[in-house]
Amino acid sequence: MENEIAEEVAEPKSFTRRLCLALAIIAAQIFLIWLVWHLFSRFSKKIASGETKIKPLTIKKLNILSARQIITVIQFLLRIVKYIVSIFQLFITVPIVFSLFPKTKHVASIIFGYILAPVKLVGAGIIKYIPNLFTIVIIILIVRYVQRGLKFFSTQISKSKLVIPGFYADWANPTYKILQALLWAFTLAIVYPYLPGSQSRIFQSISVFVGVIVSFGSTSAIGNLVAGLVITYMRPFKTGDRVRIKDTIGFVAEKNLMVVRLKTHKNEYVSFPNLMILQSEIINYATSSDDGEEGLILNTEVTFGYSTPWQTVHKILIEAALETEYVLKKPQPFVLQTALEDFYARYQINCYTKHVDNVPAIYARLYENIQNGFKNAGLDPTAAHYYISNTSK
Repeated sequence: MENEIAEEVAEPKSFTRRLCLALAIIAAQIFLIWLVWHLFSRFSKKIASGETKIKPLTIKKLNILSARQIITVIQFLLRIVKYIVSIFQLFITVPIVFSLFPKTKHVASIIFGYILAPVKLVGAGIIKYIPNLFTIVIIILIVRYVQRGLKFFSTQISKSKLVIPGFYADWANPTYKILQALLWAFTLAIVYPYLPGSQSRIFQSISVFVGVIVSFGSTSAIGNLVAGLVITYMRPFKTGDRVRIKDTIGFVAEKNLMVVRLKTHKNEYVSFPNLMILQSEIINYATSSDDGEEGLILNTEVTFGYSTPWQTVHKILIEAALETEYVLKKPQPFVLQTALEDFYARYQINCYTKHVDNVPAIYARLYENIQNGFKNAGLDPTAAHYYISNTSK
């Protein structure tokens, strides 16, 4: 009886002590949360102020992330960590406060159970997954070394340090990319069973869904990719060549597995999907300047009435061509009479050049020399029927 009375007397004092302790814990946690936010805020500002000290992320001279973007990513990660720490503090504080009071002690046990159960589950899953993780790491390391070997051989072939009969140097890089893609596809097929959740139906359903989307959405892309491979091994042109695709003449500025870009003489960039190029006629002017070739034949036409001796026209045209810069002396320029019209004959001057990069300038200079030649000879390269028209006036 005396013990019960003592407990009743002591209970208000005990409750007061527990309440004060709970308030102190809550106040301490509020202070800690404020301190965490304050420290994270200062750290974020310090990172932002040191932008000049952070180097941009580059891979093989390709700028992946600028210094400003790296700072933005770091600040975003800091905010996530800040929220995680604050939520963890709240999860810890609430069960501790509830455990101070007898009537809410069971609530604390339930909350602790909610917190610890997923932590234990995740921890057990990580421990169980460690052997698979080691397997994946070993597979990836082996693949990386195989990839480095392929890259080494590709570099040696592209630099002509390693010569394989029948295998051109410009095939090295695209072949390396193809083998690299096949290697990583093979690696993914091997690693897939070791991925966490790979055996679950949800994971498999997502994989099938993604595969269907990719297969339906990338039909044209795959067509361009296959066409790019065909063009690569056909070798109709290489970067820097002067070519004609459809009605566009220009230099090949870029050639990849998806698209070809031409730079015209007016500094315009025109893009052609590889699938369209594969179905089009391609004229490569650069091959005419290769060793063993006579050169590219440039030609233009003039018309003269029959009163002008054709020998005179031939001589003037050939001399004009020989005076033109970048026109070859051998093979010698020649003239063809391409048509005999009612009132005039049509003459075509043909000359050789190996400077295919300067074709527009060569034509311009040739036209000037032709006009000067006929002017000095007292001839006007106008069709005969114009003379008749002028005489009738």
